[in-house]
Amino acid sequence: MHVNTRTATILAAAALGVMVVAGCSDDGSDTSMEGHSMGSSTSAPASSTTADAAQFGDADVMFASMMYPHHAQAVEMAAMVEGRTTNPDVIALAGEIESAQKPEMDQLTSWLSEWGQPAPSADMGSMDGMDHSSGSGMMSAQDMDSLMTLSGADFDRQWLTMMVQHHQGAVTMAQTEITDGTNPDAIALASTIVETQNAEIGRMQQLLG
Repeated sequence: MHVNTRTATILAAAALGVMVVAGCSDDGSDTSMEGHSMGSSTSAPASSTTADAAQFGDADVMFASMMYPHHAQAVEMAAMVEGRTTNPDVIALAGEIESAQKPEMDQLTSWLSEWGQPAPSADMGSMDGMDHSSGSGMMSAQDMDSLMTLSGADFDRQWLTMMVQHHQGAVTMAQTEITDGTNPDAIALASTIVETQNAEIGRMQQLLG
């Protein structure tokens, strides 16, 4: 009888253990599923971001590679303003151009790295054939040298004239990216360039009269 009672006790304890384990298993399963569900929802944007970064084509690479030296020349032209003019409008425009385009150059460099492409170069030789005749708005070395010899009103007029042409070239390049590009972030930057530089073109044309 003692044996039977002990056996019954053991069996009851075992059964209770099974129930507890089953309960824990169910709870763990629910937690696991909940965690999985939450993980999926939180990881989806990260996956999407990765997919966006990986989503690029030849047009995107061309845009980033060519817009970098284009911006570099605009920044160089903006730096020429110091000491050559006292015109507050020209000085303000130069500051805005430099402030906007330097961060964009960093972004272009970052994208090319993410895409496994060569780092961009500020060397104007990297834009072979891109001069006035190509529609890119790029200035020749002679243009840049000539601009550096001017000052005062002569500098202002030449700087504004050259920068209008330069901006128009950037807008054309950006519109090509909007039409042919694949990467959504690059297309968004191109749209910003079109909007910003068209507005600056309007201001510069007003100053030119």
